[in-house]
Amino acid sequence: MKDYKSLSHSVWDCKYHIVWIPKFRKKKHYGEVATYLGEIFHELARQRESKIVEGHICPDHIHMLIEIPPKHAVAEVVGYIKGKSAIAIARTYLGKRQNFTGQNFRARGYFVSTVGLDEEVIEQYIREQEASNQRFADKRLDQLDMFKDN
Repeated sequence: MKDYKSLSHSVWDCKYHIVWIPKFRKKKHYGEVATYLGEIFHELARQRESKIVEGHICPDHIHMLIEIPPKHAVAEVVGYIKGKSAIAIARTYLGKRQNFTGQNFRARGYFVSTVGLDEEVIEQYIREQEASNQRFADKRLDQLDMFKDN
């Protein structure tokens, strides 16, 4: 049986696969920042009564499987998480305390898809992002070797 949630007038199971990229696909989300961002994302989701079920921070994009109650719009929750996490990065890693103008860490858009009954498939896909990205990187290096002089 599915684990349905309930509000005062509704019973729900709303999960979304969200993907977004950093501004200009700069690789700012790796290493120490990735660990910090994971904690921040979970806390920001809790503040919007949401829960991150699965997530992965890749060098040039972020995947998230998030559970959002129907009383909150997906755009509102995603915008909140993206905006507040950018402020947290600016405060922690750039020493900014106020006036965050020009501190663009995220591109404006994002991808969202409802999960429905494919939740396990989406969770597995997100978990395997790192291995998948490494396989593609290896293939690109192999292709570059094809053009080297022997």
